[in-house]
Amino acid sequence: MRTFDSLADWLAWLETLSPREIDLGLERVLAVLERLALRKPALVIHVAGTNGKGSCSAMCEALLRQAPGLVGCYTSPHLLRYNERIRVDGDAVEDDEIIAAFEAVELVRQGLPLTYFEYGTLAALVVFDRRQADRLVLEIGMGGRLDAVNAVEPDAGIITNVARDHCEWLGSDVESIAREKAGIMRRGKPVIYGSDIVPAAITACASTSGADLRILGRDFSFTRNTGSEERWTWRGRQVLLQDLAAPSLTGLFQLQNAAAVLALLESIGHTGLLTREGVSNAMAGLSVPGRFQWLGAGRRWLLDVAHNPHAAAGLGASLAALRPRRPVTAIIGVLADKELPGIISPLVPHVDRWIAVTAHSGRALDARVLAQSIANASNKPCLVMESLPAAMQHADHLAGEDGLILVTGSFYTVGPALEEWQRREQTTYQANPTSIA
Repeated sequence: MRTFDSLADWLAWLETLSPREIDLGLERVLAVLERLALRKPALVIHVAGTNGKGSCSAMCEALLRQAPGLVGCYTSPHLLRYNERIRVDGDAVEDDEIIAAFEAVELVRQGLPLTYFEYGTLAALVVFDRRQADRLVLEIGMGGRLDAVNAVEPDAGIITNVARDHCEWLGSDVESIAREKAGIMRRGKPVIYGSDIVPAAITACASTSGADLRILGRDFSFTRNTGSEERWTWRGRQVLLQDLAAPSLTGLFQLQNAAAVLALLESIGHTGLLTREGVSNAMAGLSVPGRFQWLGAGRRWLLDVAHNPHAAAGLGASLAALRPRRPVTAIIGVLADKELPGIISPLVPHVDRWIAVTAHSGRALDARVLAQSIANASNKPCLVMESLPAAMQHADHLAGEDGLILVTGSFYTVGPALEEWQRREQTTYQANPTSIA
């Protein structure tokens, strides 16, 4: 049986295991899952959608942890460490647990060519089984219908929203993509749709499948409290929660994400968790790296993985809401298969200086090509830097004390930027520890 001593060696090998990085289909995962003979969890929640999946997964995990028993949460991709993908009771699992789970998968794989994501999904399920986590929050990697996570039968699901992304695999228009995401629907099981812009395919698939579809604006709603951005109200089919504390996650769409999660808990009968104090406390300690994430005490660095037009539009709206207005220097790196004009356009009104880099991925768009597109779209020059650390150093110089530095465009840009920022902060501390409060 294939085995390795380190997690890094396992991950490097997994990248060579399948001839395709993405190979949608459930047959291989179902076959291995049957051989693993894992016990059935008490509750399985699927989280699908174009954007907001990570935030919704974190919110759902935090709320479920208010009740007794262990909660397992599986998300992707990661920013810094693979371990981020697999959490038990809020904590990322250690290398040895993941290695043991990989060994369990390999023991029964019998030569099936699993992709990196499929193998990791199965390993996460093994970890949850061995830890006896009875309530699972499983984030769909791509689409829904043929995603590896969909091999696990859900009790309920969330579809956050639907927009154009991963068109090569999911379809070229919103309705086609919506049909793929609707593949998590099951007869008689609740599915929450977290946006008030509903593709026809979502309602049609719900009708065909017999799923209990609940839609924002029809079955649940939310409002900001008058005169306060820190308090809000949520209304479901039976439950009303007033004067809630806003989630600690920043960004204009987080209340919408939170509303969908509360609707899901109501739909599965977990109304005992829906109290003002419980919800406010659960939402207060949330942190999802790379999603409108501020770094440093002065809120000078901002990281956001906006990697498709819908996410970029949300980032643009959040930048517009910042007060007071500060000069923005943007470091951006994207993948070549993304809709570049749709990512750039929402940011143009809010960015004063641009720096293009090549994202840390074999699928990255060359920084020179990216810079030319940005210059044409913004009528502003765009610098090209050969490395991300060099770009961050130059942005630091350009922004001055009052400027804001935004890093965006991809997980493969934001993750390395967070790692570099942490390295620089640690170096500063070691050089002059008394200067750090």
